[in-house]
Amino acid sequence: MAEGKKGALGWYFNSNLLTRILIGLVLGAIVGIILGFTPGAVKGYVSFVQPFGDLFVRLLKMIVVPVILFSLIAGAASIAPSRLGRVGVKIMVYYLFTSALAVLIGLVFANIFQPGAGFNIVGAADIKGKEAVVQPLATILLNIIPTNPMESLAKGDVLPIIFFAVVFGLGISFVKDSKTPAIAKGADMLFDVCNAAAETMYKVVKGIMQYAPIGVFVLISIVFAQQGPKAIGPLLIVTLTVYLGLLVHLVGVYGGFLAVYKLGLIKFLKGANEAMVTAFVTRSSSGTLPITLRVAEEKLGIPRATSSFTLPLGATINMDGTAIYLGVCAMFIGYAIGRPLTFNQQLTVIITATLASIGTAGVPGAGAIMLLMVLESIGLKVEAGSAVAAAYAMILGIDALLDMGRTCLNVTGDLAGTAIVSKTENELDLAKWR
Repeated sequence: MAEGKKGALGWYFNSNLLTRILIGLVLGAIVGIILGFTPGAVKGYVSFVQPFGDLFVRLLKMIVVPVILFSLIAGAASIAPSRLGRVGVKIMVYYLFTSALAVLIGLVFANIFQPGAGFNIVGAADIKGKEAVVQPLATILLNIIPTNPMESLAKGDVLPIIFFAVVFGLGISFVKDSKTPAIAKGADMLFDVCNAAAETMYKVVKGIMQYAPIGVFVLISIVFAQQGPKAIGPLLIVTLTVYLGLLVHLVGVYGGFLAVYKLGLIKFLKGANEAMVTAFVTRSSSGTLPITLRVAEEKLGIPRATSSFTLPLGATINMDGTAIYLGVCAMFIGYAIGRPLTFNQQLTVIITATLASIGTAGVPGAGAIMLLMVLESIGLKVEAGSAVAAAYAMILGIDALLDMGRTCLNVTGDLAGTAIVSKTENELDLAKWR
């Protein structure tokens, strides 16, 4: 959107975007809390404004697949295969290690605060359970390879798209070095097309973000109107425990890693704040990806050749915030039904949550499905009428509030890891960090 725009809405487009988003966030929370005290008005309000919030989410989802496809192809095609291998190993080690740390942090705080202790929940016949579909790790890994890339693009299956885009981009990088001039020229043209398509999508992202303050206001007001009052009560301790774990992970783990590589946490947060706020309100790592890619380059000085590979990968497999949520909520359910988790069960939670994150989409509510898998792995089956189902239903009641915080941390972790890897490759623009 051009600067200095004139007209009736000139004041809107010329003001700082982040300021507008934060204003929408605060106003939405205030409106939602007020509506929460008048339950009769909530249904009518939600019915009226929901389409405006859905519009923002749909606009973001509209550009996710083309952004991932063109960015990854252009990124992989512009990078030497040997270096792509180094970057891939580094970012995978970082993602898996920090995810395991995140589950551990969640379990530590859950052991300290013991959310749900003394609830003594019993099963209710009218509470329905959900069946968790737990796929073997081998199946998850095989599903990364698409049998039909066009079908994966149509369905929006992120991991297969990432795999195909990287392979296709690497193919272009090899063909560009062909000794046959006509073939090399064609590869260069194909690279230019993909790179131009990626630039076009980034321009579309900037336009969509002008609607973000309105979308943020609507989404936040709906969440607080519907879920806020339910969070004030027996589940308040769960919410506080999760958010405390998220804060400790942000400052302790990310801050620690950044400090080791001589990168300031405050500078990082200032550069990443737009993506963090977007992730918080949309509750979607994948939906936030276009904004994450833009701020990585413009605010944090990360070259696109690196970010276009690591960020889409992180939006799919790096779930630090979700890992903390899983640790706390699994402990809550154990305490709430009078069956606190044993040490071995907690170890199982760490392993299961870390591996399950590989195959979980970065979309709203994905953490609740992962929680089903984790509960299955420790023998707490969510069956109709059971106490476990009742406790799980309680978590679902405030899942939207928890989802906002965990998604924000997920995206923050993607950016932190990408900045660190870029620094180790001596490609980070340090001028952005001064």
